[in-house]
Amino acid sequence: MTGQEAGQDGGTATVRTGGCLCGGVRYALDAEPEPISICHCGQCRRQHSHVGAYTGLPRAALRILSQDTLTWYVSSSHARRGFCGRCGAGLFWEALDQAAGGEPRITVTAGSLDDPDGLRVDRHIFVDRKASYYDIGGDGVERRTSTGEISG
Repeated sequence: MTGQEAGQDGGTATVRTGGCLCGGVRYALDAEPEPISICHCGQCRRQHSHVGAYTGLPRAALRILSQDTLTWYVSSSHARRGFCGRCGAGLFWEALDQAAGGEPRITVTAGSLDDPDGLRVDRHIFVDRKASYYDIGGDGVERRTSTGEISG
């Protein structure tokens, strides 16, 4: 589902919805997500069996509608990952050390959105950590290394 829909209480408007493969986890986004980042780090390769495709938004704009099978895994000292404990679908990535005073953020896997139409990839990240079995190719979007530097 995409588009503005009035919330049942007349307040919150759902922009997009999504969930896991088996339906154990469902969520709604109450803000339009950012363009997609493609992550080439080793953890994303293991989580998604290749690269991770994520779209970010304020944490307050994510509403979990059904969390029967939602599991959180602290994958490093910097982040945790939310996934379905039944079907294994990767759903969320959230930094643990978010800046005090800043608005908390979360990223959602683009593939878990019910309708990702209109979203576009705007960058590749951790390109220096990508596996050697594939090439990124010349898609014309920005590339950043693990240190945040823009790469050719």
